[in-house]
Amino acid sequence: FFIGNGISLLGNWMQQLALSWLVYRLTSSSSLLGVLAFAGLFPGFLLTPFAGVLSDRWDRRHILIIIQFFSCLQAFILAFLTLTKTIAVWQIIVLSVFMGILGAFDLPARQSLVVDLVEKREDLGSAIALNSALFNGTRLVGPSIAGFLIGFFGEGICFLLNALSYIPVLVSLRMINLPYPQKGMPKTSMLQELKAGVSFAFGFPQVRVIILLLALISLVGMPYAVLLPVFARDILHGGPHILGFFNAASGIGAMTAALFLAARRTTTGMERSIPFAVGIFGVGLVFFSLSRYFFLSFFALIVVGFTMMVQLALSNTFIQTVVADNLRGRVMSIFSMSFMGAAPVGSLLAGVLADLIGAPLTLLGGGLLSSLGALIFSQKLKGGSHGGRAKEAHLKDD
Repeated sequence: FFIGNGISLLGNWMQQLALSWLVYRLTSSSSLLGVLAFAGLFPGFLLTPFAGVLSDRWDRRHILIIIQFFSCLQAFILAFLTLTKTIAVWQIIVLSVFMGILGAFDLPARQSLVVDLVEKREDLGSAIALNSALFNGTRLVGPSIAGFLIGFFGEGICFLLNALSYIPVLVSLRMINLPYPQKGMPKTSMLQELKAGVSFAFGFPQVRVIILLLALISLVGMPYAVLLPVFARDILHGGPHILGFFNAASGIGAMTAALFLAARRTTTGMERSIPFAVGIFGVGLVFFSLSRYFFLSFFALIVVGFTMMVQLALSNTFIQTVVADNLRGRVMSIFSMSFMGAAPVGSLLAGVLADLIGAPLTLLGGGLLSSLGALIFSQKLKGGSHGGRAKEAHLKDD
């Protein structure tokens, strides 16, 4: 699964960069970059809670097999339209919405399956960090390859390679034997199960604060990725290879953080580390927004990628540690929803603001707001324990 997933993720990162470059090449519109991100993320906000319930009810491996098949089909359609030069922006948006729908069901099932494959609870943090390292290792390599392929062959080849990359993960999913059988269908309704997950997520103060902090930086900070084509072409006067290097820089930082966290054998101190990472994330965005030199921009994005991964991985580990097994899919879907709800709105706003006041000022404001939010939420995360008492204090719905 690790190898097959890695190959698939490599293709996904190539397609993501190629899509953003294709839209900006066709339109030169920052607003449409925001629309593209909105189209890909907003379906997740609507569907992820229900996807989490399905992840707890059904065989997660089978869910992922279905998702990978339709994702492969989407990539083949995108490749055909681009290679035949019949692609239009509205087609890109429609296919992005379709991928957003698939992604809503993919994320909670994939995250929960990783936990299912870990036999010892004390290894959970390392497993999540290693999974993040895979995610960001491919993020480092994929965009760099895509940048050069686009320069020589165009965007279509990236979409075709992404379609082919789903074959190994489909094979690996067919080969998986879960160490523990999953529970059968519960007697409660889907809405009752969803309510149970929401009650846990917002009934435990520290989990609630972590989810709200993620929502904030997803709204004002993480949309920086939407504007990278603008910085690559119009601010630094480069081409798709510069965009590839920018994405790779974030990947270097994120992979370094994931490897560092994988070696971390303790979960203590996460309440302090999470807001601290968000604060430095904001500082990195400020430096990137002000930079007009490639190497300074590259370094700033390494910092951004590192701190973003620290925040995401530690938040993930914290919640996975305190959540009961029978609620994991639902709570992780709410965790994902905090990103998928805020990020598309933030991306849309970032695109519009970039057309109005420029991309540098837009990111400058996002960085300052991220650091301010980290300062405020750090006070709310102080104190308290996240040990086994949290699980016992929460509902049992089986």
